[in-house]
Amino acid sequence: MIRITLDTKETIDVLLYENKAPITVKNFLKLVDQKYFDGVIFHRIIKDFMVQAGGYKIDGNNLIEAGDAETIKGEFEANGIKNDIKHVKGVISMARTNIKDSASSQFFICTADAPHLDGQYAAFGKVADDKSLEVLEKLNNARTEFVSNAFADFPYPFITIESIRVI
Repeated sequence: MIRITLDTKETIDVLLYENKAPITVKNFLKLVDQKYFDGVIFHRIIKDFMVQAGGYKIDGNNLIEAGDAETIKGEFEANGIKNDIKHVKGVISMARTNIKDSASSQFFICTADAPHLDGQYAAFGKVADDKSLEVLEKLNNARTEFVSNAFADFPYPFITIESIRVI
């Protein structure tokens, strides 16, 4: 299990399903061990769909990339890998481009059921408890702004991940 601690000190505990997505979980835990996620922001929140983080940090008012992370094999059915985790509220999954094996560090947590993602993205865990779901719901309701076409659903004020740790 991991704990995502926000700069507000609120936490989201997430169970990881290594038996369903071993490559994804191994990669994610490697980044956790490297403290890669310390200081990253949620850079995309689409209400009643998902919250996304893992790719960017804020330096003053400047958005900077969090750093290079290795891409991994996408563990989902459309990529030839059995993964029957459904994208329901609370499920954590890897973000990617249109290239199936492009996931690296960016992840999202579903804030509502999203069956259209099933078999298309590498789900690898789920929010562990009601307290964590309450924090996720706060994120779901965060105010967002249009910054550019690349950041159309950017939360402002910034929502920073203080740390992600194994617990």
